[in-house]
Amino acid sequence: MTEGNALDTVFSALADPTRRAILAMLLEDDMAVTDVAEPFEMSLAAISKHLGILANAGLISQEKRGRLKWCKLEPDALKAASVWMQGFGQFEPVNLEAFERYLERELSEG
Repeated sequence: MTEGNALDTVFSALADPTRRAILAMLLEDDMAVTDVAEPFEMSLAAISKHLGILANAGLISQEKRGRLKWCKLEPDALKAASVWMQGFGQFEPVNLEAFERYLERELSEG
């Protein structure tokens, strides 16, 4: 995947509020897919689709642990997007603590 395509994939994944909420949850700790799905009023299949998009963008990784599939945040995937935005000279590097606060505000308002 070229750098431009990778950025498109990351920004596309971040464009959805459900996926941003999932990332906010994963900032706390790794979670089983069933735990990720719990607060959302949608099917497990719909959550799995969101998780697949996040994994495809490199924002999360998934691994099988016993009978459960677990999700883990991969914050390095945001670095390329941060570097790209810095090229405009108007943006600071991604601060994961600030990103977490932003996502928490988004969740509380939603």
